[in-house]
Amino acid sequence: MSEGARNTRRFLGASSSGAGGSGIGSASYRDGGGVPGAARATSSGDVNTGILDENVLALVFRCINFDPKALCTVACVSRRLRAVAERVLWRELCISRAPRMVASLTAGPGTRIVGGWPALAKLLLFCCGAAAAAVPGHFTGVSRFSKTSGRSFLSRRCRGDLLYVSDPCEHAVPGAVDDVGAYRGVFRGFTRSRTRACLVGRQAALETRVRCPYCGSRVWSMVAAGLVPRSACRRLGAHEGRLEYYVCVSGHLHGNCWLARLTSSDGDDHDGDSEDDDDGGASTEGGSDDARGAP
Repeated sequence: MSEGARNTRRFLGASSSGAGGSGIGSASYRDGGGVPGAARATSSGDVNTGILDENVLALVFRCINFDPKALCTVACVSRRLRAVAERVLWRELCISRAPRMVASLTAGPGTRIVGGWPALAKLLLFCCGAAAAAVPGHFTGVSRFSKTSGRSFLSRRCRGDLLYVSDPCEHAVPGAVDDVGAYRGVFRGFTRSRTRACLVGRQAALETRVRCPYCGSRVWSMVAAGLVPRSACRRLGAHEGRLEYYVCVSGHLHGNCWLARLTSSDGDDHDGDSEDDDDGGASTEGGSDDARGAP
C-alpha cells in the first residue's frame, strides 16, 4: 500500500474514533445538508458512512490545487472515498480549473453534467492522443477551451447548440511531414441538442470499434454522418478531408487531424479570431505527465 493510502486510512480512523463521538453523518458539500445521527447513516447502508465531513477533504485538495494524480490515488483507497470523489472532489476540480466553462455547461433548468464529473475532469486535463498515428494519451499542461471554436464544429442547422472545443494538442509523428493535432470538447445538454436530433434523424450508426476515451460510451462518427462543416478544418489549421470527429452519447467530443504548416500570412489571418479571449473560454492546467493518473 502506498504512503498516501496509509495516511488517508489513518485520517479516517482518527476521525471516526475522535471528535467525542459527535455522531455526524456524511454531509453533501455546498448543499448545507447533513444526515443527523450516525445510526441513521448506518441503517441507510450509505457507502459514505464514517466520513465525518466532506468539507475537510475538499479543503485538503484545494490546498494542493486538486492535483488529479493525488485525487485518483485517494479515490482508490476505499468505496467511501471513491463515492466522495465522484460526488464532490471531481466537481470541485472542474470548478477550480474552468469556472466559467462549468457555469455555462450547468446553466439553465434541468441541465446537468451527463457522463459525470470524473469524465468532465478527465476531458479538461487529458489529451486522448491519436490511435491511428500511434500517439498515446497524456496529461496536458495548459489547455484552452472555447465556445467560439465550438461553433466552427457545428453545421449550420446546429449553430444553436453550445459546444466547447479545445485547441489542438500538437504531436510530431516520426516519418511524417505534418504534425497530428488531437482535440476534445463537450456539449451542454447534448440529449436535447440539435446535433443529436440530426444524428438520430439521419439514422447515423454508432461506431463498433471506437469508444469515448472519457466516459466509455459509444460514439457517432460525425464524418460518416456528414455533419462536419469546412469551418472545422479552417479553425484547426488542418488539411481538408484529413480530420476525424467523434461525439459520444453523453456529449463528449474527441478527434484528431493532420495539421497544415502555417505561413506568415496564415498567422496574420488567425489574429482576427481574438474574440475567443472574451467568449467564456477556459484555460485548464493538468499538473501531471503521468497518463495513469487520469480519472
